[in-house]
Amino acid sequence: MPIRAVVFDVGETLVDETRVWSAWADQLGVPRLTFLAVLGGVIARGGDHREPFGLFRPDLDFEAEARRHAATSSPADVTRTDLYPDAEPTLAALRDAGYRLGIVGNQPARTEALFLELDVPVDLVASSATWGIEKPDPRFFERIAMELALAPGEIAYVGDRLDNDVAPAARAGMLAVFVRRGPWAWIQAGRDDPPEAALTIEALSELPEALERLAAAATTPGPAPSSG
Repeated sequence: MPIRAVVFDVGETLVDETRVWSAWADQLGVPRLTFLAVLGGVIARGGDHREPFGLFRPDLDFEAEARRHAATSSPADVTRTDLYPDAEPTLAALRDAGYRLGIVGNQPARTEALFLELDVPVDLVASSATWGIEKPDPRFFERIAMELALAPGEIAYVGDRLDNDVAPAARAGMLAVFVRRGPWAWIQAGRDDPPEAALTIEALSELPEALERLAAAATTPGPAPSSG
C-alpha cells in the first residue's frame, strides 16, 4: 500500500527540547546538568518524564503548573527557534514530493499554533491535549487515520521514541519511522535499529529519499517464478 501521508511526532523529532528542559530546570531552581541527568535516569528505567519535577519539588502540583503555563507565556514554551534545522526543509521536500503532512504529538494545545504558522502547509496539526488521548494509546493512532481519512497502511509515523512512537505506530498498521536523536532515542535504542521500525534514519533530511527508495522497492517486480 503506497504511503500517502507522513505524520510527525513533535519533541526531539521536529523540536530540539534542550532549551525547553533547561528552562524548566531554571524555573525549579535546579542546576541544568543535574536536572537533565535525573531525566536521563528516569528515561532509562522507563519512567514518566514528569517524575523529576516531583523529586526536586515534592510540593509541586504538576497539573496546576501546566495549567498556569497554558494561561501565560513561559520560557518553556516551544518556539520556532527550537525547531531542528532539518525540520522545515524536510516538510517542504515531502510536500513537494506529493505527501500529505501531519504533526501530532503528546504536547499542550498551545504548541499547535507554532506548526500552523509554518511556511509549509500541513494537513493535520493536533495534540494530545486537544484530543484528550496520549501516546501510546492505540486510539491516538486511530484518530490520526480518521482525521486524514486514510488507511493506517497509507501513513508513515515518524518519531524518536520506541515506546511512544515506533512500537505503537507499527502495531496500528502504520509505517513506523525511527529517527535516532534526542535522549529517548539514544537511551532506548542506542546504535541498534529497532525491529519494529520499517525505516531508521539519523536525521529528518534522510526521510524523503528513504521513502522514495521504499516506494521503488515495493513497485519493483520480483524474479519470474521458475517453470521447472
